[in-house]
Amino acid sequence: MASPSPLFLLQILLFAILPSPISPSSINDTPSTYIVSVHPDAVKPSIFPTHSHWYQSSLSSLLSPSPPLLIHTYTGAAFHGFSVKLSPTQALLLRAQPHVLSLLPDRLRRLHTTRSPHFLGLGTSTDSAGLLKDSDFGSDLVVAVLDTGISPDRQSFHDRDLPPVPTKWKGSCVNTPDFPSSSCNRKLVGAKKMNQTSEFRSPRDSDGHGTHTASIAAGRYVYPASTLGYARGLAAGMAPKARLAVYKVCWTAGCYDSDILAAFDAAVADGVDVISLSVGGVVVPYYLDAIAIGAFGAMDRGIFVSASAGNGGPGALTVTNVAPWVTTVGAGTLDRDFPADVKLGNGKVIPGMSVYSGPGLAPGKTYPLVYAGTQAGDGYSSSLCLEGSLDPKFVAGKIVMCDRGINSRAAKGEVVKKAGGIGMILANGVFDGEGLVADCHVLPATAVGATSGEEIRRYISSAKPNSPPPTATIVFKGTRLGVKPAPVVASFSARGPNPESPEILKPDLVAPGLNILAAWRIPSDHRTTEFNILSGTSMACPHVSGLAALLKAAHPEWSPAAIKSAFMTTAYTVDNRGKTMLDESTGNSSTVMDFGSGHVHPQKAMDPGLVYDLTTFDYVDFLCNSNYTEQNIKVVTRKNADCSGARRAGHSGNLNYPSYGIKQKMSTHFIRTVTNVGDGESVYSARVVAPAGMVATVKPEKLVFRRAGQKLNFLVRVQTRVAKLAPGGSVMKSGFIVWSDGKHNVTSPIVVTLQQPL
Repeated sequence: MASPSPLFLLQILLFAILPSPISPSSINDTPSTYIVSVHPDAVKPSIFPTHSHWYQSSLSSLLSPSPPLLIHTYTGAAFHGFSVKLSPTQALLLRAQPHVLSLLPDRLRRLHTTRSPHFLGLGTSTDSAGLLKDSDFGSDLVVAVLDTGISPDRQSFHDRDLPPVPTKWKGSCVNTPDFPSSSCNRKLVGAKKMNQTSEFRSPRDSDGHGTHTASIAAGRYVYPASTLGYARGLAAGMAPKARLAVYKVCWTAGCYDSDILAAFDAAVADGVDVISLSVGGVVVPYYLDAIAIGAFGAMDRGIFVSASAGNGGPGALTVTNVAPWVTTVGAGTLDRDFPADVKLGNGKVIPGMSVYSGPGLAPGKTYPLVYAGTQAGDGYSSSLCLEGSLDPKFVAGKIVMCDRGINSRAAKGEVVKKAGGIGMILANGVFDGEGLVADCHVLPATAVGATSGEEIRRYISSAKPNSPPPTATIVFKGTRLGVKPAPVVASFSARGPNPESPEILKPDLVAPGLNILAAWRIPSDHRTTEFNILSGTSMACPHVSGLAALLKAAHPEWSPAAIKSAFMTTAYTVDNRGKTMLDESTGNSSTVMDFGSGHVHPQKAMDPGLVYDLTTFDYVDFLCNSNYTEQNIKVVTRKNADCSGARRAGHSGNLNYPSYGIKQKMSTHFIRTVTNVGDGESVYSARVVAPAGMVATVKPEKLVFRRAGQKLNFLVRVQTRVAKLAPGGSVMKSGFIVWSDGKHNVTSPIVVTLQQPL
């Protein structure tokens, strides 16, 4: 038998040591970008003046006519190492160097207000009491936004009447041809770009998403504010006086992990207080997740990190950014909408939603109505109104019904208009459910739910050859306030359970994320507007980021975990009717897998009574009990971990988290520690509502605190008594525990998930 070839042996070695699911048979020498983690205890040889020189020297030993060049050198503030484009052969050789801890393949991530301050109970005048006043509107805090950049000329970012930039700020504003350093001011204190693309190297926002999220987190007061006449009022971010530092990590192709990690590293070194990230992707183990690694480095320096849960809902297991040291935010609705109803020729009125403002349809007149999917030719492409798919002979002068999917909702309207259509009805698919998103369209258009879409299709198809053809019109009704029920969990908001750590409930909570007005520009549109309305967990995340800045300003001694706990234990789960929040996709009651601990309540979070606090070493214990290897833990934490003995004696659900998760166990217990951040002398009594069919107990049933800052322990035991499941069956049950002193109610959900294997 012939001996294995050297290439085959190289492929096997690559498969064994690189932390990515590469099949040996598929290995070739095509270069890819890697994030290289350097041992935290490795000392730079004194011969090299900088770490960049040392790392570049490491690369010079690789087999190549010319060594690869560094993309990013990470300073060590949040991550120790560098990123570089390597062939698999070069990656193998680099991994063998003693100072290299691991190589992470670079991944591409995707991007996932006038009413929300009022809806959240925040005052909007300079003399308002409560959280805004006690935090001085976040004046001394710096919020970092990792996104598509910023448009610094928006009114939301003016610095009138702001005091000087906090002396702790160490960052800077880059100077590029289209973004001079004078673009920064006392409000926008820093702007940097992190990119490995060939696009223009500037922090200026070429998309609008970053400008929108930044103004939600910390936009100044602007009046009057509206988009094309809708949602008129006083616009403000959550922390109106907080400073903004913007790190552009997202480009036309998306958002690369290596750039995101560089932004985390720079933000920590610059001295930010809060990091907001409305970006996500697939869930992988934390030691392969650059966002989880960067967020850990930030948390370790006392920085609060919030991230969007993702827009993959309403399906289960769609939540992203699930690391327990990240606050993961889902999306809910406001008590405001923008009705734009469809009136069919048969007199039937179908509810819809839109923020179109332009030449309208003639009052009292109906127009021919067609479904794009019935056009001759490629029915699938035309049903989605993809670019170039519509025949002008079929759609000219008509209202065209398009299905949602693939291209953007607004782009479908552009396709219809280009083909000669005079209006559009955009119908949800079955997986979109009944959730409606308001868009700025370029022609009269509205969105309808899946059930309504099917009704309109039936109306169109029911027309007989000799009967009047189907007709319709769209009636735009402007802005409606005081909508009930609200909040509702948005249909697109990603849901649990947590794919990586089932014992940790994700998302953590929900915040306003549907039809949010904030600073923007409208691409591909001749109309100009200072604000625009967008939807997504991308919009929910900066709400929590800005609120975290307020809490940190009011309570500078609180850790990131304490701030998260305050949000979670004071969140609410009932709507403005006094009933459990609904799931927009079904119209039924939502669950903890949809909203986590509930909807954020900033005023109550200001004074939570008790908090579940955590340290870096608690997370190390959690990773040990999650069966991570000591090397993998070091990649995440940059700390040596000894997982033997006491650290391995517990279970991952024993992390001192403000929620309780159980998976596949008939009986378990949780040990928790709470810290008194309320009145010095206080007595808290426990009330437990066990998940249906189960028994839950708490010992002790009373916690007696003698002083503020005191910590006390308790034990929660849960025994399941659910009937045996059929093969492949599963069940999720939830309850809660409340600690109350008569003034504060510290609430945590208890979630039990059981599944019977096939």
